[in-house]
Amino acid sequence: MGIFSNIFKKKQNLPPVDLSVLKTDIHSHFVPAIDDGSQSMQETIDLLQEMIGFGYKKVITTPHIMSDFYQNTPEIILGGLEKIRQAIKEKDLDIEIEAAAEYYLDDFFEEKIKTGDLLTFGDNYVLFELPFISEPPMLNSAIFEMQTAGYKPVLAHPERYSFWYNDFDKYRNMVDRGVLLQLNINSLSGHYPPPTKKMGEKLVAEGMISFLGSDCHNMNHVNMMHSAVKSKAIHDLLVSGKLLNNSL
Repeated sequence: MGIFSNIFKKKQNLPPVDLSVLKTDIHSHFVPAIDDGSQSMQETIDLLQEMIGFGYKKVITTPHIMSDFYQNTPEIILGGLEKIRQAIKEKDLDIEIEAAAEYYLDDFFEEKIKTGDLLTFGDNYVLFELPFISEPPMLNSAIFEMQTAGYKPVLAHPERYSFWYNDFDKYRNMVDRGVLLQLNINSLSGHYPPPTKKMGEKLVAEGMISFLGSDCHNMNHVNMMHSAVKSKAIHDLLVSGKLLNNSL
C-alpha cells in the first residue's frame, strides 16, 4: 500500500493559488510588435483580460532590450505603454499597467548603466537576463556597476540558466551579493525541461525567490499558467512571506 499511496500523492492536484495576493506581475511582454511578445493591440488586450482573471491588479510589462536583436529604447517602450493605457481606458479594463524592460546582459549593457537611462520599476529595480549558453564574463562587474549607480538588480528566471545547475553556490553568490531572483511561474508547469522545474522548486525551497513573474508573451503562456498555479512550489512560495510583488 505504501508504494501505491506515494504514487497517489504525487498525482494529487492542489487547487489553483489565488494570484491576487501578489497584486502585481513584474515580467511580461505586452507592448505590441516590439519583441517576441504580443504582436497586436488586440492580443495585448486579450492577455490583460487573462491577467485580470488571475487576480492581478497591476502589470509591469518588460519588453526585451538587446543591442543586437531587439533594439528598443525607453522612448519606444514608453510610447507603446501610452497606447496600451489608452486602449485599457477605451475597453474599461480594471487593471493598471506600467513599463520597465528586460535587459540582456551583453557588451553594451554596462554602457546603458553608466548613462543612467535604464527603465526601472518599484524601488529602482532593474530586471536583467543572462545568455542561456554560458555565464557572461561581465556578470560581476555589471552587478557592481548597477549597485554603484543606485540600481537594485533583479535577475530574471535564474532557474533557466542550465550552466549553473551543477553549481548551486552560483545562486547563493547572487543572493549574497544583493541580487534579487525572479522566478517564472511557468517554470513550475513543466513548460521547460524537467531540470528547470527542479531548479525552480529548489530555489523556492531554499527561500531565495523575491519576485514571481509570468514572463507572459502569448496565450500559450496563459494556458500553461493555469497548470502552474496548481503546483506545490507556487503554494509554498505564496505563503512564504518572501515575495515583494505586492509592495509595488
